[in-house]
Amino acid sequence: MAKKVMNKKDEIMGFLGILRRAGKITVGTDPVCDSVAKGKAKLVLMTNTVSDNTKKVILKTVKAYSMPAYIINYSRDDVSYAIGKLAVVLSINDEKAALSLKSKLGDDMEECTHDHKIQAK
Repeated sequence: MAKKVMNKKDEIMGFLGILRRAGKITVGTDPVCDSVAKGKAKLVLMTNTVSDNTKKVILKTVKAYSMPAYIINYSRDDVSYAIGKLAVVLSINDEKAALSLKSKLGDDMEECTHDHKIQAK
C-alpha cells in the first residue's frame, strides 16, 4: 500500500486539530485577549482573512503585554475546518506546541504590526 505524503498545509492543519482536541488552543477575539492577559497564550495567530477591527483589538492587547502576534498564510476556512470551530484568531497555550507550530509554519507566517497589510494567498 502506498504511503500518503503530507504536504505542508495538511501537516499544519492536522497539528492544529490535534492541539484543539488536546485543549491547547483558545479561539476567538475575546478569549484570546483574556488568554494573553492571564499569561496563558504562548503564540497568537490570526488568519489572512482577519478583519481590520479584529486585528486592531488583538494588536492592542498583545502590545500591552509585550507579546507578538502573527498573521498566518491560511484562511479562516482552512483553520476552521482543521479545528472544527469557526476561527480567525487563536492562541496556542502550550510552550512546546507553540515552538513546534512556529517551526512548521516557517515562511507561512509573519509578525503583524499596526500598519501590516494582509495579503490573501
